[in-house]
Amino acid sequence: MESHDDPGIAGLMNSEAQIRDEVAAVYRRDSRRILATLIRLLGDFDLAEEALHDAFFIAVERWQRDGIPDNPRAWLVSAGRFKAIDALRRRARFDRSQADLIMLLEGEAQDPGEQELLVDDRLRLIFTCCHPALAFDAQVPLTLREVCDLTTEQIARAFLQSPATIAQRIVRAKAKIRDAQIPYQVPELGELPERLESVLRVIYLVFNEGYSASSGEDVTMRALTDEAIRLGRLLAQLLPDAEVLGLLALMLLQASRQDARSDAQGELVLLDEQDRGLWDRAQIEEGSQLVRQALRSREFGPYSVQAAIAALHAEAPSAEATDWDEIVGLYDVLQRHWPSPVVELNRAAALARRDGAQVGLRAVEAILERGELGDYHLAHAARAELHRQLGNTEQAREAWQQALTLTRQGPERRHIERRLRELG
Repeated sequence: MESHDDPGIAGLMNSEAQIRDEVAAVYRRDSRRILATLIRLLGDFDLAEEALHDAFFIAVERWQRDGIPDNPRAWLVSAGRFKAIDALRRRARFDRSQADLIMLLEGEAQDPGEQELLVDDRLRLIFTCCHPALAFDAQVPLTLREVCDLTTEQIARAFLQSPATIAQRIVRAKAKIRDAQIPYQVPELGELPERLESVLRVIYLVFNEGYSASSGEDVTMRALTDEAIRLGRLLAQLLPDAEVLGLLALMLLQASRQDARSDAQGELVLLDEQDRGLWDRAQIEEGSQLVRQALRSREFGPYSVQAAIAALHAEAPSAEATDWDEIVGLYDVLQRHWPSPVVELNRAAALARRDGAQVGLRAVEAILERGELGDYHLAHAARAELHRQLGNTEQAREAWQQALTLTRQGPERRHIERRLRELG
């Protein structure tokens, strides 16, 4: 009779499982850094993506045989690079134009090195994706896809557009980079300003996806918020522009609330109900100092103003003690100089706190009546909450149900379902 208790078999199975778990952990932690380096080495997005997946596939087998290397990221870069060279060799049999590229790749340094430079490969990749030769509406989706591994569905949700539209933009942008031979580098200081708006927008969208995940069972994805803040710090060292400092301040101030945004069961906790003792005071202090520095420059922009709003929330001892008049004033500045429907919606929420639910509701309904933010679940959730406060049960129920149809994040869906049950 065959035994299933053989320690040798069990040990082998455990070893294989442990290696697979380690490979998966490295993928989650470092795959985008590895991809960015492979794109730099290979000069081709599609070839680099193929090489990345080949390297992780090889790692499962090789690490079981040889053990986990001391430097898994460098090992995977080297493995991916050699797999790409092999693929190019096969293509070169039919296309002699590949021969020079193969010679160039084989002449590169074998070890990508572990030195953490001021400008790492992911920052280089962001600037490549935000090159002015690319259409502006393609720059950010491409960067979110390639640098941060967001799905086209997540990106589409951030842009309030269809996944098919976003996928088409990404494909066109990759082709443009390849055909125009756009260089993989951080531009000279004189060229930075024209590239800065897209880069800042990319970093903030990455942060937003981490701070409030568009789908799944987690309220936040700390890996994305940490990555956005890390890139923000790198950019601030490279170019201490007022808006760079403002964006870094905004991310730090919002990130300070992460631990309080969900309870022990992973359910959503709204700002008014959060335990402010869980807020990270060190991040609040650093963010507040940065926003003061940005505002003093008199060259600030929308990120600095949003950071000033976040600082007012962070420094208030309670929701009731928040300076809503000052917050409405700052939203007025944003709406006057950098208008958007989302800014207008946030201003409406602040108006409701300052002037009452009826005033806030009129502002929210004006946005929706114009046909703006109809697919944005937070607009319907705001309308529902204000109707609830005014005792308009049927209108609140209708708005909550509309918000529910547009929400893909598990904790947000359950929060809305609880609100619906509370209406009876």
